[in-house]
Amino acid sequence: MSIRAHFEEELNDLKEQIKQLSIDTKESLDAAIHVLYAADVEGAKRIMEEDSIIDQKEEKINDDAILMLAKQQPVARDLRRIIIAIKISSDLERMADHSTNIAKATIHLGKSHGIEVTPDLKQMAIMAMDMVDLAVKAFEYEDITLASKLAELDDVIDEKYGSIVKEMLELTAVNPEQIQHIMQMAYIARYIERFADHITNIGENVFYLVKGKTYDLNN
Repeated sequence: MSIRAHFEEELNDLKEQIKQLSIDTKESLDAAIHVLYAADVEGAKRIMEEDSIIDQKEEKINDDAILMLAKQQPVARDLRRIIIAIKISSDLERMADHSTNIAKATIHLGKSHGIEVTPDLKQMAIMAMDMVDLAVKAFEYEDITLASKLAELDDVIDEKYGSIVKEMLELTAVNPEQIQHIMQMAYIARYIERFADHITNIGENVFYLVKGKTYDLNN
């Protein structure tokens, strides 16, 4: 096998690892939202325990990428491909941390908090999960057209986040005795919003990979 063919094989393996990590990350958010609406404290604890698996997968991607840098000493776009793989894996791991934060909030709320969970949180999460798929596809095909769509979706999530926070603040005015639980809902909206921000980071990395320039999709 030629040196180039071996490099391509290792690079494809790195991409497959990232795709699997993205699936795990998306599933972590899906599970976190499920336990939130079900007030499933035990399920939330399991999500927190399983976060270490995602951490380990991110570490392996980083180790493999660093080894490739040392062995292959790539330049130009090949170098960017490996660097971007490291950055994307970091964003995915941090996104999973936000899912863990949602699980923690579910535990804090408890089984009988008496507050109706707004459906907007689920809508935000569904959009964020769709963004994960789009971002990974943009990375896989090095497609900046797909990457640019992430900014539009992120704007919608930001708007939903703002409306949820406003709704929660209004609730605290009429239910001051439940302010701690109501604020947990606002925190959860923030965690989803931050989850989506990390996805736009992936989009920015795709732009850098293709164009060799830094772009800001969050503004």
